Amino acid sequence: MTYRKLSGLIVLILAATLFSVPAFAQGVHEYVLSNGMKVLVKPDNRAPVVISQVWYGVGSSHEYGGITGISHALEHMMFKGTARYPGGEFSRIIAEQGGRENAFTSRDYTAYHQMLAADRLEIALRLEADRMRNLALPEDEFVQEMRVVEEERRLRTEDNPNALLFEHVNATAWLNSPYGIPVIGWMTDIENYTVADLRDWYDRWYAPNNATLVVVGDVDPDEVHRMARRYFGPVKARDLPEIKPRAETRQRGERRVVVRAPARVPSVLMGYKVPVLMTADEDWEPYALLVAAGVLDGGESARFARELVRERELAAGAGAGYSAFSRLDTLFMLSATPSSDTSLAELEAALTGALERLREEPVSETELERVKAQVVAREVYRLDSVQGQAMQLGVLEKVGLGWRTLDEIPDRVRAVTAEQVQAVARKYFNEDQRTVGWLEPLPIDPENPPGYFEGHLR
Repeated sequence: MTYRKLSGLIVLILAATLFSVPAFAQGVHEYVLSNGMKVLVKPDNRAPVVISQVWYGVGSSHEYGGITGISHALEHMMFKGTARYPGGEFSRIIAEQGGRENAFTSRDYTAYHQMLAADRLEIALRLEADRMRNLALPEDEFVQEMRVVEEERRLRTEDNPNALLFEHVNATAWLNSPYGIPVIGWMTDIENYTVADLRDWYDRWYAPNNATLVVVGDVDPDEVHRMARRYFGPVKARDLPEIKPRAETRQRGERRVVVRAPARVPSVLMGYKVPVLMTADEDWEPYALLVAAGVLDGGESARFARELVRERELAAGAGAGYSAFSRLDTLFMLSATPSSDTSLAELEAALTGALERLREEPVSETELERVKAQVVAREVYRLDSVQGQAMQLGVLEKVGLGWRTLDEIPDRVRAVTAEQVQAVARKYFNEDQRTVGWLEPLPIDPENPPGYFEGHLR
């Protein structure tokens, strides 16, 4: 995910707003059905709309060689119908009701969502409950849809040089962590799926006791609970597969990869292995890493934009990214595109130098407070819409942190000290724990230029 960059004024306003309103979690209602399905409801009556999401605790990090990407493939097939609602009916009914629907797969979860007028919620719940256990998986639809998945992979990754670089760096960084698996899967696996593979995956993971229903909008929580009991309650719980730890083997030296592909410009991508909230030895470390990312790439006043782009003119663009919300250790990522007079080696040295400065010099109090305000404001902004609220609840639930964590984030960020930012930089930003990727452009075929596709085919 990319974070929206806010101006300094908006940042301060939103940060102040966060601490003048009641805690978000106080408005969340939690229910658990007899089959183990969790239901989270957050009333928001600013508009007569509702977003309904069903989150399953399965994604690419639950996969293994030979079936990589199968969670994403199954996501596609979930729209191909049941005996009661044949292929295309789900989407047609939602559209007929004036709603929008879609789905997405990630490393740790797969989610299906609809936005509707609030009085149409029951329709979405009835449809979702039906396909939770009654998916048809017809052979002809399967063959056709896997061609769509193959094309999606070509557009999103193989014809997109930046995505290709990311995929190669990620696969190089992780030896045995499942985070080295691309969410869309490797093409050879996609080409060799069978209907039986998808049926087995569906039967293993698509169960109410592996699902969370999140509803946010102009609704009554007890009424949502009643509807959830009516439609999802009869679906029987299943024995779920054991999830192995699959912790990453210790890295014992820098890893490097060069990707040569048709591209307009070269780029550098660097990833440092770091913990997340679920895995950190010290619970403050992920928050310090969030602040460190903000110091480097928190808007036009951040160090990368100010120093590497405007002052030294080494980079046409540079960024830093880190998310503390996943099941397993992740990568703290740095990316940059060189200016016309800068080599990849020079740009890499500049990125490394920026991390070295974090290691050697404490962040000033002024800079620290500005960055923390930005990080807090970003979390406020995410909760501005019903969809943003639902997303935050679902993510925290499915990575194992629990939705109540949402109220802890602002205070934990505000508590980060300059010494803690320096400490995580010294501990994690070293060459032995990093993977470096270079994108070296090849000539572009004018008949087949590289793409930068970010969408989703279905």
